[in-house]
Amino acid sequence: MSTTDIVGIIPAAGLGSRLDPIPCSKELFPIGFETHPVHGKPQPKVISQYLLEHMRRAGAQQVYFILRKGKWDIPNYYGDGSQLKLQLAYLMMQKPYGSPYSADQAYTFVRQQRVLFGFPDILFEPDNTFERLLQRQEQTKADVVLGCFQVPYPNKWDMVELDQNGEVKTILPKPKESDLTYGWAVACWGPRFTEFMHTYLQQVEEQIHTSGQELSVGEVVQAAIREGLLVQSVCFENGTCLDVGTPEDLQKAVRSLS
Repeated sequence: MSTTDIVGIIPAAGLGSRLDPIPCSKELFPIGFETHPVHGKPQPKVISQYLLEHMRRAGAQQVYFILRKGKWDIPNYYGDGSQLKLQLAYLMMQKPYGSPYSADQAYTFVRQQRVLFGFPDILFEPDNTFERLLQRQEQTKADVVLGCFQVPYPNKWDMVELDQNGEVKTILPKPKESDLTYGWAVACWGPRFTEFMHTYLQQVEEQIHTSGQELSVGEVVQAAIREGLLVQSVCFENGTCLDVGTPEDLQKAVRSLS
């Protein structure tokens, strides 16, 4: 598998209001520890580093953070990414209409590449999650592959309806109730979906602006399904995922990794 065309996109333009007050961007909140590469002593490890390491293991060499004004502590902390053996770039959010618009800021740079996409405040296992998504994409020639996990609270996730071959038929964004058991947490996609998303976001921008509601990535993937793009899945039956964007789940993560 060639890794020269794999890049990562991380939307980090959120306000983090569910965790107020914290003294830093939520992406830099320390959870767990790692061993310092020089002196060998434990040092704190921040939330978003887990995602960066997942992307690096899967072959991404360049990762794009999309920021909002004021979150300068993220580039100040990571710099050029060399300490993680990555090339990091930082782009500014232009349109505050949700994660798809943040991801689309990288369009010019990633339009011909395979994209690994994840949220910086979601912790997940196994370590080879992105590798398995890329393998599934190569096997099925899918435009998008979603990494799906069994989640206890459907109202907190985009739930997915799958057929017997793992193809994604429907995405239900945070339903109040659902019989579905899998929600998606990470994704990889190819140039066809990047192009579709770029065009689709332009088409619905006025509607989104007027409604005052943010658009989710799941809603864009659902629109792609309606237009005939192939969306596949990998279900991690023994995997775990945890959105640490709320105080309760942040507490769970701190306890499990400390």
